[in-house]
Amino acid sequence: MSGDLLSDVLRAVRLRGALYFDVQGRSPWTAEASPAAQVLPNVMPGAEHLIEFHGVVDGACWAAIVDDDAPPVRLQARDVILFPQGDPHVLSSRPGLRPPQGGTRRSRLDEPRPEHLPYRLSVLGAHATERHLPLPRSEVETHVVCGFLGLDARPFNPLLAALPRVLHVSGATLGEDSWVAAFLRTAAAESEARRPGSEAVLDRMSEMLFAEVVRRYIASLPEDATGWLAGIHDPVVGAALALLHERPADDWTIEGLARAVAVSRSGLHERFTTLVGQPPMQYLSHWRMQLAAGLLRDTDATVAEIAAAVGYGAEAAFSRAFKRLVGAAPGTWRTGRRPSEVAATAG
Repeated sequence: MSGDLLSDVLRAVRLRGALYFDVQGRSPWTAEASPAAQVLPNVMPGAEHLIEFHGVVDGACWAAIVDDDAPPVRLQARDVILFPQGDPHVLSSRPGLRPPQGGTRRSRLDEPRPEHLPYRLSVLGAHATERHLPLPRSEVETHVVCGFLGLDARPFNPLLAALPRVLHVSGATLGEDSWVAAFLRTAAAESEARRPGSEAVLDRMSEMLFAEVVRRYIASLPEDATGWLAGIHDPVVGAALALLHERPADDWTIEGLARAVAVSRSGLHERFTTLVGQPPMQYLSHWRMQLAAGLLRDTDATVAEIAAAVGYGAEAAFSRAFKRLVGAAPGTWRTGRRPSEVAATAG
């Protein structure tokens, strides 16, 4: 495993992206997304959690969590906004505008995945026109590309727990020469051209977009911030986390980890717990279960082999720890996530 903690976690939680919507708006317009848990089966089957993102190509709009007291966020060209915790939200030409209640509500940002991606949603007068039907360029006031990111929430996703409900990165922060701005325009162009391989390209670029936004968020954290992202930014806690991720199967103790990062046992315990939210050895146990879940799902290794691979000398001890965190024994969990014939041979 590399020393890049963010990359390690993104791989372990199976981040995958997809760009679905190319939204063109003419005032007054609005488009709304339902709670992620409600639409996940239709939008990205197989994912445990869904994050929606929006990037403004041209114009400006407002974004807000539905029925929330927090003020709406003003978005301008090259801005990107994410809703990491899956909250229902709305984009609109002015704050407070919602799609019409009752009847056919077509200005949705969470309809089932269409056959061809991305597809255009033109919105005017708070109603959506037929899909794929573009507005005349002279009438488009705001142009937004929208996508989804799927990832695992369990057994253990420290990144997801550390992200806020709304994550907004301005175009000014990204800079005019940022590849993110180029990506937004590329995504808009792909919605028109529909060239071979465009879906795969946009999927990977969506994942890159997420990583870039998170990196910008880490860089903006105040000195007194807490959470996993603050932890990886801290020289002591970040070093400890790097060792646990690099060598998760080692027989770690708090004393040994403290020696490895050249601090006292009590100092490491206190600082790690304050920033990350749990003691080092508990974090290690949870991270081992995340790695084990990936091995159970993706390999044919036996439960005993997986237990050894993540640092457990006894299969029984591993099984107890896995069931305590996940709620199911390793074999049962594997059977529910893999084809039956594969699970049967894996033991």
